[in-house]
Amino acid sequence: EVQLVEAGGGLVPAGGSLRLSCAASGFTFDDYAIGWFRQVPGKERERISCVDGSDGRTYYSGSVKGRITMSFDNGKNTVLMLMNNMKPEDTAVYYCTANRLEGRIYGLGPCRFDSWGQGTQVTVSS
Repeated sequence: EVQLVEAGGGLVPAGGSLRLSCAASGFTFDDYAIGWFRQVPGKERERISCVDGSDGRTYYSGSVKGRITMSFDNGKNTVLMLMNNMKPEDTAVYYCTANRLEGRIYGLGPCRFDSWGQGTQVTVSS
């Protein structure tokens, strides 16, 4: 069973940095695509990043490109997302997603964004 646990959210001042983690169990990264999306109450879900576990290729949305970096901590079966130069509009609940690689590309890399963990709240103060 695929399980995802997000952590690392919190309050950060504008211009600051935050590192989110997604601890995964029930699968190996080599066969999966792992992504992040965020959601603000009353607004649509926004897909922001995806990494292909087979080759490490990353995909970022325009709203965060240049400010975030995804990486693996294979020893802990964890995906990390470092966010820099944060803005108040980055305030949201952030969710980690994972799906088996299917040899297809969707809207943002090979991530389908159809399963996720409990989320972690990120608040950026102005």
